[in-house]
Amino acid sequence: MARAVRKIDLFLIPAMVFGFGLVFYDKAILGSAVLFGMTTDLELSLVDKSTTPPKVDTTRLSWATSLFYFGMLAGLYPMSYALQRFNVGRVLGFLVILWAGVCMVTAAVTTYKGLYAQRFFLGFVESVIPTGFMCIVSSYYTQAEQSMRQSWWISSTGLFGILGGALNYAFAQITTGGLHSWQYIYLLAGSLTFFFGLFCFLIPSSPVSAWFLTKEERFAAVERLRYGQTGVRCIKFKKSQLKEAVMDLKIWLIAIMMASAYTVNGAVSGFGPLIVSTFGWDTLESILFQFPLGGLAFITILLTGYLGSKIPNIRIIMLLLCCLPVIAGCAIIWKSSWTYHAVAPVVGYSITGSFGGVASLTIVLGMSNVAGHTKKSFTAATIFVAYCVGNIIGPQLVRSQSKSQHYPELWTGLIICYVICMAASVALYFVLSSENRKRDAVVGSEEERANLAFQDLTDKENPYFRYVL
Repeated sequence: MARAVRKIDLFLIPAMVFGFGLVFYDKAILGSAVLFGMTTDLELSLVDKSTTPPKVDTTRLSWATSLFYFGMLAGLYPMSYALQRFNVGRVLGFLVILWAGVCMVTAAVTTYKGLYAQRFFLGFVESVIPTGFMCIVSSYYTQAEQSMRQSWWISSTGLFGILGGALNYAFAQITTGGLHSWQYIYLLAGSLTFFFGLFCFLIPSSPVSAWFLTKEERFAAVERLRYGQTGVRCIKFKKSQLKEAVMDLKIWLIAIMMASAYTVNGAVSGFGPLIVSTFGWDTLESILFQFPLGGLAFITILLTGYLGSKIPNIRIIMLLLCCLPVIAGCAIIWKSSWTYHAVAPVVGYSITGSFGGVASLTIVLGMSNVAGHTKKSFTAATIFVAYCVGNIIGPQLVRSQSKSQHYPELWTGLIICYVICMAASVALYFVLSSENRKRDAVVGSEEERANLAFQDLTDKENPYFRYVL
C-alpha cells in the first residue's frame, strides 16, 4: 500500500507542481511585462500631460488583468463537466496544448484590444487545470492525505513566483533582437506549456486505470479510499448531487473565503512590480522584491499542508492565523512612507505572501469535506469561480489617481476582504463541528460502512463520512 502511494506521488505531484506553476507564471508575467515596455507598446496606460504632474490612468491594465479571470469563469463549469465525463488525460492534454498556443500568440498582439481577447481565451483554456488537479487529488488520496497533496501543487504559486521572477529578471537584460523582452517571456512560457501538454495525455483518470501501478498496487490504491468514504471516479452525471451541492451551506462559505482570499493575488499578479516601483525602487529591483513574497507563500503553503496532515482539525485555526499577516502587511504598506528605497512598504508587501496559506487551506477544506463525484466536480468549479471573482476584484481596487495617497482603496479593500474571510471561516467551523457531533451520536456497523464506501454517495448521504476542520 505504501509503495502504491509513493508511486502515485512520484507520478502526479511533480506534474501538478509544474502545471499549476505555469498557470501562475503566465498570469504573473503581465506584472513584469508592463515594466518592460508592454504598457507603451499596447497603450495599456494613458498619460494626461495637461496636469502637473501628469496623471496616469491604468484602467486598461486593470481590465487586461481581470479579463483573464472572466475567461476562467466562462470555462470552469464546462471544463468540470468534461473532466468528469471524458478521459482526464486526453481532456487535459488537448486543452493544455491549446493553452500553449494562446500564450505564445501574446507576442504577436499589437493593441490593448488584442490583449483583452488573448487574456480572455487564455483564462478559458487554463480553467481546466485547477479544477482538474483538485479532482485528481480527491480521487487518488484519502482525507488525511489530501491536505499535504493539495498544498504541494498549490505551493507552486510561491515557487514559480521566485523562478518566474528570476526568468523575468534575465529577460530584462535582452536589449537586442527583433522582439521586445516581454515578447520573449511569453514565447518561453508557451513553449514550456506545450511540453507539459504532451505529458498530460499520460495522466490516468483514477487509481483503477493507473497504468504506472501493478494490478496489486491498483487494488491497494482503491481499497485505501474505502476508509475515507470519498469513493472513486464515476463518469455518470447525477442531478441529485448537483442539487445537493447548490443547497449546501458549507460550499458557499468556502466560496466566500476563496473570493476574499484571492483579491490579494489579483492585485499582486497584475500590479505587484509596478506598485513596488512606486516605493522608490527601479524596474529590476521591483522584480527582485517578488522573491520574498513568493518565498513566504511557498513556505506557508507547505507548512500548513504538513501540519494539516499531522494534526487533526487544525486547518481552520491555521487559516485564521495566516490571515493576520496579510491584514498587517496591507496596513504597513498603506501607512508607511514611500520614500526613495523605502523599506517598510517592502516588508509589508512581502508578508502579504501568507495569503498562500489561506488559499491553500480553503481549497483543502472545500475538497476534503465533500463526497460524490458530481458534487466534488461542482465544488471544485465553484471554488475556482470564487478564485476568479477575487482575482477580478483585486486589480479593480488599484486606482492610479490615488497613487499619491498610497492607493487607499486597495489596502482598505483587501483588509475588509480578509475580515470577511475570517468571519466565514469561523462560521464554517461551527457548521462542520455541529454536523460531526450529530453523526458521532449515531451507532453504525463496519460492514455497512464498507458497503457504502464505493456507491458514489455524497457526504450528506453517507452517515459514515466525517468532516475535517
